[in-house]
Amino acid sequence: MRVTQSMLSSNMLRNLSNSYNKMGKLQNQIETGKKVTRPSDDPVVAMKGIGYRTALDKVEQFQRNIGEVNNWLDSSDDAFDKVGAALQRANELAVKAASDTTTDDDRKKVQSELDQLRQHIQNIANTKVGDKYIFSGTKTTTPLFDEKTGGYPTTNTDGFNKDVEIEVFDGITLKSNTNAIDVFKNIDQMFQDIKDGNIDYSEAIGKIDEQMNEILTTRADIGARQNRVELMNDRLQSQEVIATKQMSENEDVDMEKAITEMITQESIHRAALSVGARIIQPSLVDFLR
Repeated sequence: MRVTQSMLSSNMLRNLSNSYNKMGKLQNQIETGKKVTRPSDDPVVAMKGIGYRTALDKVEQFQRNIGEVNNWLDSSDDAFDKVGAALQRANELAVKAASDTTTDDDRKKVQSELDQLRQHIQNIANTKVGDKYIFSGTKTTTPLFDEKTGGYPTTNTDGFNKDVEIEVFDGITLKSNTNAIDVFKNIDQMFQDIKDGNIDYSEAIGKIDEQMNEILTTRADIGARQNRVELMNDRLQSQEVIATKQMSENEDVDMEKAITEMITQESIHRAALSVGARIIQPSLVDFLR
């Protein structure tokens, strides 16, 4: 086959164009740090990347959910800690009032402080996280203690006893709230009985102890769930590391390899230009020099 000057020129231009494309792709990889910048570069890598990114997004959402559960449990535990402190003070007052040396005036002062402790616990029953009441079951927009009626709900209490479940992993939910309507109602009734004289102060001491034990039981349940949340959080952190590693191995470019290939391609490109300059027929201008 006869090889013409035109064929040599065309081949050289095609090879130089391919060389430019390869250098452009390598330069893009080095600049972005990614193997692909569009799905057509490598459809398999692109599809795997979507899957890994979706998995990572789910892990991050579950971590946010875990934070919400933690917030509710910590707030609940702190609230019951304050209720326990109030009951402890009520117990001290009951012991003092039960003494034979305590005068009627002193007992009136004790009752006044007990009323304040009762109101304090009623306020705690309406503890909120954000704009949600955490002791109102699934009725998170309704306060557990109604300031207008001055009491706790006695009818349609099903919603106040329902669990608030938050998903923290695929198919795994954790209860974030504490069903405490009965706990608060019993404490409130106890204070009312003391005030009405249905029980004397000696008997009140035992009643207060019962409520304190109930508070401890409730806090133990919260503590157990807090431990579970920590275990789930550790699991999610491990999943985040795994998903990030998989995504990096799939998409991120090997910099050392890419730079080496870039340098090699530059050498090939220079060689192609040099050979091309020798092959192309000298022009009339070259003869006139």
